[in-house]
Amino acid sequence: MTDPLALSISAADPAGGLLAADLLAFGALGVAGSGLVTAVTADGIRSAGPVQEVPVALLRAGLASALSAKRFTAVKIGIVPSAPAVRAIARALAQLPAPRVLHPGFAPRSEVRLVRSAARDAFVRDLFPGAALVVLGHAEASALAGFPLLEEADVKAATRRVQALGPSAVLVTGGGAAGDRVVDGLLDGRTWHRFDSERLPTPSDEVAFDRLSAAVTALLATGETLPDAVARALAFAR
Repeated sequence: MTDPLALSISAADPAGGLLAADLLAFGALGVAGSGLVTAVTADGIRSAGPVQEVPVALLRAGLASALSAKRFTAVKIGIVPSAPAVRAIARALAQLPAPRVLHPGFAPRSEVRLVRSAARDAFVRDLFPGAALVVLGHAEASALAGFPLLEEADVKAATRRVQALGPSAVLVTGGGAAGDRVVDGLLDGRTWHRFDSERLPTPSDEVAFDRLSAAVTALLATGETLPDAVARALAFAR
């Protein structure tokens, strides 16, 4: 069996989230990792500091170099700020058989919005089809589904609607909902998996949210099934 090797494609920030959190999660789960930067933030994603996008030509060259030199067994795609960058990533990964986990960050988790609306549309059109898993927060799932997620039945309906856009499975995290319990829902094919846990005394931080999707990616890289990978990743991220 090929040694597990995961690739993260996302923005980088100095707060230890995004790409840095992905690589740390890969390593903690015993998976070697590589990273490609799509944008750089000066102050992290919680403050409105400057953001510099990586030129698409440089991103395209980096993808070609990484994919020619290494055999990845799973890929995570996070923050991609522009539609041309999304298209470049989709073309580069088109022939890669490794499972893809998407954690697009459409809805801002702070006052900073790193993904433009055109990039969101391109992400859905070009990267959702064929993805092994799309990981969404409540706000993102609600925006894509077109209705608020007030109870578990709404989450189920939202995952079905997002799944119709092309991914094999959809995970909606429950951290954004009110209550003493956190319920995360996974639609894997036609099977609904419910993960219930006690809410932590303080809300999960941005790094924990990034760690979740990175952990799923790492576990898929080792050959775990998706439901088992999600269950382990949820425990790992918290």
